[in-house]
Parts: sequence; C-alpha cells; structure tokens
Amino acid sequence: MNIHVAGKQLDLSDALKQRVTSHLGGIADRYFDQALEADVTFSRARSFFTCDINVHAGRGLTLRGEGEASDAHSAFDDAAEHIARRLRRYRRRVQTHSRASARHPGPEVGRTYVLRQTEPPATSLQTADESEGPYATIIAEQPTEIALLSVSEAVMRLDLADRNLLVFRNSVSRQINIVYRRDDGNIGWVDPTPT
Repeated sequence: MNIHVAGKQLDLSDALKQRVTSHLGGIADRYFDQALEADVTFSRARSFFTCDINVHAGRGLTLRGEGEASDAHSAFDDAAEHIARRLRRYRRRVQTHSRASARHPGPEVGRTYVLRQTEPPATSLQTADESEGPYATIIAEQPTEIALLSVSEAVMRLDLADRNLLVFRNSVSRQINIVYRRDDGNIGWVDPTPT
C-alpha cells in the first residue's frame, strides 16, 4: 500500500512517518486483500494538531478519518481509531467488497463541477431574465464515479467516507439514487422510481 504522509506548514519527524506507515499498513492488512493508497495530512490549528486520513481501499471504496489533539501522535491515533471503528462496524461487507470488486464491471463516470457564485447586479434595474443566474462560472471540474450499489452498500460507503452525500446507481431499479446525511443525523434516500 502506498502511504503519503505530509504536513501543512509543519515539519514531521521520521519517527511519526514510520509510525503512521506501520499502523495504517496493519489496518489495511487486517481488513483488505489489497488496499491501494492512503493520504495522511497533519496540520496545526492554534494550540492543537489535526490529522486527516483518506484511504482508497479499492475501486470506489474510500475511508476517511479525522482527529485532533494536543500532539501529532495523539491526533493520528484519534483519526486512525475513527477509521478502525467504521471498519469494525462494516467488517464483513468491506471484506466481501474487497474480494468482489475485481469481478464487477467498473462504475460509470460522471463529472463533478464546482461553480462560483456571481456578484449580485450593481443596479436594481436589471431583471431576473437579464442575469446569468446565481452561478455562472465553472472553477473546477473532475471525474466522479457512479457505482452500481444496493442502498445498504451506499449507506455503508457514505458512512465509511464520512461524506454528506453519495450518488449511485441502484442495483435493483438501475436508476440514479442519492443517499445523504440529514441534519437530524438520520440518512435520507432519494429514489426517482415511480411507485
């Protein structure tokens, strides 16, 4: 597994890099037949350190953990524990996914765009028809995978990646669906299939 350890405006000791590499390697060996790569980023905010771990554990499976503490080692321990806790919760399904990912066809590829909000018109004489809309300029664009998943697999990936939204193709209806984390902590599911 390729593990990239970096610090944002801070120098990391070789001992910390070695500890991160061995600990994440152990987690990957325990849960995956073959994990691809991990990015670990340390930063300092006021009086504490933060650690952000992103593990790409297979095609379409990403895990994310965050931690913060008074020192970099403790921040890493906190972030690694978040990842380990999620993996323990989904152990059987993650291991099944890891073995089966080679047999399934690749996911569809869509595009993700980041749009910049335009400034409001300088005069109030401009009508809504004359404006370009609230978002006019594309400032970033990247490919996005749309995996063929069951709803429970989509919820698992949403939780493992610690994301707020996941777009997927439903394995039953073959329609594009969305699962998202609601403000009340529950998971919402958008299914356009007519009832």
